[in-house]
Amino acid sequence: MFTNEGIRIGTLVNKGEKNPEYISQIVGHGFESFQIMFWKTLGGVDLTKLADRVNEVLEGTGAVISSLGVFGNPLETGEEDLETLRGWEQAIDHAHLFGTDLVCGFTGRLRGKSIPDSIPRFKEVWGELARRAAAKGVRLAFENCDMGGTWKTGDWNIAHSPDAWKMMFDAVPTDNIGLEWEPCHQMVSLIDPIPQLREWMPKVFHVHGKDATIRWDVVKKRGIHGPEQFVFHRTPGFGDSNWTDIITILRQGGYQGTIDIEGWHDPVYKGELEMMGQVRGLNYLKDCRGGSFVVNPVL
Repeated sequence: MFTNEGIRIGTLVNKGEKNPEYISQIVGHGFESFQIMFWKTLGGVDLTKLADRVNEVLEGTGAVISSLGVFGNPLETGEEDLETLRGWEQAIDHAHLFGTDLVCGFTGRLRGKSIPDSIPRFKEVWGELARRAAAKGVRLAFENCDMGGTWKTGDWNIAHSPDAWKMMFDAVPTDNIGLEWEPCHQMVSLIDPIPQLREWMPKVFHVHGKDATIRWDVVKKRGIHGPEQFVFHRTPGFGDSNWTDIITILRQGGYQGTIDIEGWHDPVYKGELEMMGQVRGLNYLKDCRGGSFVVNPVL
C-alpha cells in the first residue's frame, strides 16, 4: 500500500481504448500513477467504459490515475479544434470516475497570432471551462511546452512562458487553474528550471517527468538558430536536471501530486529500449525522492 511517500512516480499512457491492457503490462514494474492522455481528441473513446476497465486493472495494485490529458487546440474553431474542446468538457465531467480531480493539456492559441492576441480568447474559453471544472471539484493544468511556437506566433499553446502565465492567470483569476510543469520545456528556452519552480510552486498542479540535455558547446559556438540541434529531450536520469533538488522544492512547497514520466522523446532510449529507459527513469526518480520509506523508531 502506498503511504507516506507524498509524491508518486508514474508514467503517461496514450493508447486510447487499449489503455487498460497497456497499464496491466507495465504496472508491475513499480509505476505508482498513470496519466491517461489523448492526442487532440478523445477519438470516440467512451470515458465511462474506459474508467470501468482501468479501475478493474488497477484494483489491488496501489497505483492510481493521476489525471486525464487532452492535448490539442481548444481556442480555435475548426472541426478538430471544437472536438478538442468537447474532449476537455467530457474529461472534466468524467474525471471523478477515474478517481482524479485533475485534467491537463495545452491551452491552445489563435494560430499565427501573438500570445497577447490570444488572451481574450483564452479568457473566454478557459473562464467557462474553469467554472465547469470548479462545479465538479476539478482542477485544470496547462503543460509548458512551446510546440514550436514563440511569443509572436504558433499553433498550439501559449503556456510556455512565465510572462504568458502571468497574463493567463490574470485573465482567469481562479484557484482551480494551474500548471503541468516539467523542466525540459524551460531548458529548451535556456531557462534555469530550479528558481522558476520555486517561484511558481503554488501554481504547479502536475509534473511531467521529462528532462533535457543542453549541448552548451553548440550554443556557445553556433547559437540556437543553426542546423545543429542544441538541446535534446530526455527521460529523467539521462538529462541535466537535478531531480533531487526538484523533488525537494516540491516537498517544501507541499506538493502532494505525481511525477509522471513522459516517454517517447529520448533520442537513445526509444523503440525497443523505450520501456527500459522509462523503468530506469522510474527507479531514478524514486531514488531522488529519497529511496524506500523507512518508519521512524517509536520512543
